[in-house]
Amino acid sequence: MKTGNQTVGTDFILLGLFQYGPMDSFLFVVIAILFLVALMGNIRLILLIQLDTRLHSPMYFLLSQLSFIDMMYISTTVPKMAINFLSNNKTITFLGCKIQTFLFLVLGGTEALLLGFMSCDRYVAICHPLRYPLLMSKKLCWFMVTCAWTSSSLNSLIHTAHIFQLHFCGYRVINHFFCEIPTLVPLVCQDTSQYEYTVLLSGIIILLLPFMAILTSYAYVLTVVFRKSSGKGQTKAISTCSSHLTVASLFYVTTLSTYTRPHTLHSPEEDKVVAVFYTIITPLLNPFIYSLRNKEVMGAMRRLWNHVHLYRNMTVGNFTD
Repeated sequence: MKTGNQTVGTDFILLGLFQYGPMDSFLFVVIAILFLVALMGNIRLILLIQLDTRLHSPMYFLLSQLSFIDMMYISTTVPKMAINFLSNNKTITFLGCKIQTFLFLVLGGTEALLLGFMSCDRYVAICHPLRYPLLMSKKLCWFMVTCAWTSSSLNSLIHTAHIFQLHFCGYRVINHFFCEIPTLVPLVCQDTSQYEYTVLLSGIIILLLPFMAILTSYAYVLTVVFRKSSGKGQTKAISTCSSHLTVASLFYVTTLSTYTRPHTLHSPEEDKVVAVFYTIITPLLNPFIYSLRNKEVMGAMRRLWNHVHLYRNMTVGNFTD
């Protein structure tokens, strides 16, 4: 139903990340493979932390939460994009767009806050190792996780409720591959300059402050390591911190670029490329960065594999007998 230049109660049209040329089909296959690898990587890490009692510590509890968020985060956007591409149907219902926006903001905000809390955990573990068991208690870890989920959910609820009660103009064409606030703002019929200030404020609180906390904590960590460790220890610390900071920076810089600029400065084609980094690449890299460069996780993987191999040999032996 249309009223003037406003379209009421109709679906949105997602133009998507791909068109239908040979190169786009290849890129779609690549994205699909990355999605499956990200899912398997995060599921593997969650199961590993749950099954190995040696990994039942604050650091790995927070890491399992991060993997769960990443698994849900990438599942919020990629499956719908795949369905639209394979069915050649670019529509998403009003309710579907609303749900996707809400979930995306909840999961993205929770990840941003959780990464900041994880950096605090590393700071305490390295800079105050004797006080670590006291400071990083199980109760505090649950408080951190609860705080991240609650704050992000409240922020998401406010923004989703506000943007979807506004009137959208024209045919509701979203030049993107999923629904998010910056792609919906240009479709609104009225002035959104005041609302965009609230989006900026949310971006500063949920994205910029945790990012600054991460940079500060790792700066202290490196300072302590350089003061107390040998050349080999310093090299290892630099290698570990640089990989963590690279992935964190990839997430924060790209999301800040999207959520702290007014919509007049956005380019749809650039935004889609930038969005790939914080919706697909980051959830893909996190489980590997935090596991492949971690001796305890790699040791747990070897122990689990040995148990599986032993169980399989015993099963085969019993069957042959």
